[in-house]
Order: sequence, then structure tokens, then C-alpha cells
Amino acid sequence: MDAPTFARYSGGMPRLRLSLAIVLLVSCGGAPVRRADPVAVVAEPTPEDPSWVAAVREVVARAEESPHTYAHVEGLTDAAGPRLAGSPGDALAVAWAVRAMGDLGFQNVHAEPVTVSVWERGEERVDVISPVPHRLVAAALGGSVGTPAGGLEASVVRVGSLAELAELPRERAEGQIVFVDQRMTRSRDGSGYGEAIMVRIRAASQAAQLGAVAVLIRSIGTDSTRFAHTGVTRYADDAPRIPAAALSNPDADTLARWLEGGTPVRIRIQLGCRDAGEAQSANVIGEVVGRERSEEIVLLGAHLDSWDLGRGAIDDGAGVGIMMEVARQIATAPVPPSRTVRVVLFANEENGGAGSRAYAAAHATELDRHVLAMEADFGDGRAYGWHAPVPIAASPSWARIARLLEPQDVAYDEGEAEGGADLEAMHEQGGVPLADVRQDGSRYFDIHHTANDVMSAIDRESLDQAMRAVLTVAYAVSLDLELER
Repeated sequence: MDAPTFARYSGGMPRLRLSLAIVLLVSCGGAPVRRADPVAVVAEPTPEDPSWVAAVREVVARAEESPHTYAHVEGLTDAAGPRLAGSPGDALAVAWAVRAMGDLGFQNVHAEPVTVSVWERGEERVDVISPVPHRLVAAALGGSVGTPAGGLEASVVRVGSLAELAELPRERAEGQIVFVDQRMTRSRDGSGYGEAIMVRIRAASQAAQLGAVAVLIRSIGTDSTRFAHTGVTRYADDAPRIPAAALSNPDADTLARWLEGGTPVRIRIQLGCRDAGEAQSANVIGEVVGRERSEEIVLLGAHLDSWDLGRGAIDDGAGVGIMMEVARQIATAPVPPSRTVRVVLFANEENGGAGSRAYAAAHATELDRHVLAMEADFGDGRAYGWHAPVPIAASPSWARIARLLEPQDVAYDEGEAEGGADLEAMHEQGGVPLADVRQDGSRYFDIHHTANDVMSAIDRESLDQAMRAVLTVAYAVSLDLELER
């Protein structure tokens, strides 16, 4: 997950958000995960329930017994590894997705070309020259320009926020490296991200307008480990482009302590990052074709790309695994779907959003046939809440779905469903209805956009619980029930 989703983290869930085939039979998925004495995850039936409610209860119970969610994530990360848009890993991911969807028995599987901008990280190094020479753990921000050959060296000036940067006199910033030391707060709903991410987006241009030669920021993350968090930055058209990098939180702590204590600090930055033109990626699409209402579409989205430091297991391998498994469960359900369930694995969410725009353009004439779209892009956290497209008080069908989610400890929230970054274009252009399943993000930003985003970070049990919550909504909507819009 990344910008331009930053504005959607203001107090709720995000609004979020080809040639080489890698053979992986994810339909087998390894040994199924079975739990002794599983807790009840389905609502008790009532006499007034329509038949589709029983069908949903049965499928959710089956999904608890034999989930393959983790296997899908493992398949993607092992086959492709890091998969920044336009990179070799990106092409491997597209090939994996096409093969995996075919192995799962999805229909109409294909890749739709997407032109993406390519950014390469190159070598990077940030060193304290004085007072005590040592190397800092740092990562260039996505889209940053590189330093001159041999790097650049300057003294450091600290500010605690963008607001402080805006008040910084030009004579203090000119020729300096500006360090923006704003700490992100931990929250279940991700709201702390929205309060901090603007630093990553805007600091470089604001500092450049004051004559700074480079900018360093405290990582936009909640961990205390020596992992730096990357993520996209944006340059303003009316400012010079200067190098931008994030420091790990412990290194930012050291730098802040010196500067706040009045100790002068001098740093050398060497960044080899650069723009590398354009390349072809793809959105990968597969369907479970419905019966009576096959022309109506329930879209399940996640993004296939990732940042380049880790292996993209949490962001967004987990989302890919959730949506692939939801569709697999629906494809094998005793009661087949009435509406078509379409899985879309989007290209280039992290540093451009080209996949979202390409899908909306390619499917413009059928957006009105999308009865619902959902996105998974918040890692492996447990589902704890959800938003419906309409208030459940005005909809018997959505009220019954709410009741099906209650035994899973997923509570209805009257707030507006916002979807995710990859659903934005289709929602704005075609009015596609959205639903959110809200996942616990308390630990998500410990790992987000770091080299620590690997398979060992995944919690299987919470990942499967989130999958079942999405399955409850998606499968119910795919059945032959009337939906108020």
C-alpha cells in the first residue's frame, strides 16, 4: 500500500490502494491447516433466513477447515520475490498469477497490459561523518533522484514536522541536509499513517524550496528495529528535485538526540537511484463465472507489485492470498455463485497507480455491471469491522450479511466504505459500489515497506480469519439475492 492512498488514512481503513511462467500448483497449497476444536464462525440459523444464508454458513465453515491462503502468499513470494513495477520480479509475478489462476480452475484468465514508469534504487549509503563516524540504516524514497557521483556531504538541520519545516528560515536550510523528525503513532485503523505520510510525500520539495541539498526523514513506521521504510515521494513542479531517504527509527533517534542537544552533525549521502523510463506490466484477471446473473460482477482486488527491499509478503502478498483463496472457496462451493466473481491483481499500486487507471479504462463500458468491489491491502491482520455500500438498516440483505459476520467478531460500522487505491478509479468513473473489511493494522506498519516484509512476518491464523470475513461478504453478494444500492 502506498501513495496516492495517503490521504485516505485520516481516521479509518485505507480507501483505500510477462513472459516467464513459474510453475506452482497453488491449488494443492501444501498440507491444509487444521485446528483442533475450532470456534464457531457462523451464525445460528433462524426460520426467516433465505436459502442463501445457509449456503454462506456452509462455505465459511468449510473455509475454516481447509484454507490455502498462506500457500498462495508463499507461492507468489517464492516465485517472484521483490516485484517493483517494471522489474524482473514484476514480470515473474504476472507469470505466476496467470499460471496460479489457471491451476485453481478460474475461467477467462488473462493479463491485460499496463504501461508503468520504472524506478531503480541502485546502491545507497548514508554515513555520519561527525561527531562519530558510522553508517546509518537508510533507504531512498521511491521516485527519489540520486546524488551526484561520489555523493554529497553537508551539515544537518532538524525539524519536527512539515509545519516546522514551513517556518524554517531559508538561511538555516540553504546548503544543508534537512532532517524531518516526525514519529508515526501506532493505531489499529492505520490513522497514524495518515498523520505522518505527508512528510514522505512533501518534505523533499518543501526543503528544496528553502535551498536544502537533500532531505532525510524518520521512517514512516511504528517499529523500533534497524529497518528503514521506503515508500513513494512526490516532487512539486515548482521546486528543485533533491535526494530523499528515510532513516530507521533507532538511527533517527540517535540523530535527533545529538541535534536536540546542540551537537553539530555532518552527513554524507550517496544514492544511485534513478528513473529508468517505461516498461510493460499487467493486471492479471481470472473469474468464477456465475450462473443466472453472470453478467453482474463481484470484483475482488489486491495489488501484485511490491517495494523492492523485502519480498512483499505483507504488502500485498497477503491481500493476493486472501482474494485468491476467497475465489477458490467460491469456485468449489456446493452452491455455485449466481453472479460472476472476478479477481483482479493490479499492477503498479505502490509507485504510480497505473494498474487501477488501466482497468477502469479497459472496462469502462461494463463498470455499471460491477455490483460490488472489495480490496485487500492491509496485510495479515485480523478482521474486526466492515462497511457496507448502504446502511444495513435500509437493506434486509446487508443486515443478514452483518449477522453472518458477528460470530467472526467482525462488527458493522456505519461509516462510508472507501475501498482501496486500486478501486478508486472505477468507483469515481463508474460509481462501482464498495465494501470494506477492516483489518487490525496494529503491527502492519512495523513491517510495511521494509526489508523485513518476508514470509516469517505472516500470521497464518489471522490471515485466514481475514479471508473468511471477506469470503462471507463476497460469496453472499455473488448469490441470487437482491442488493439495495
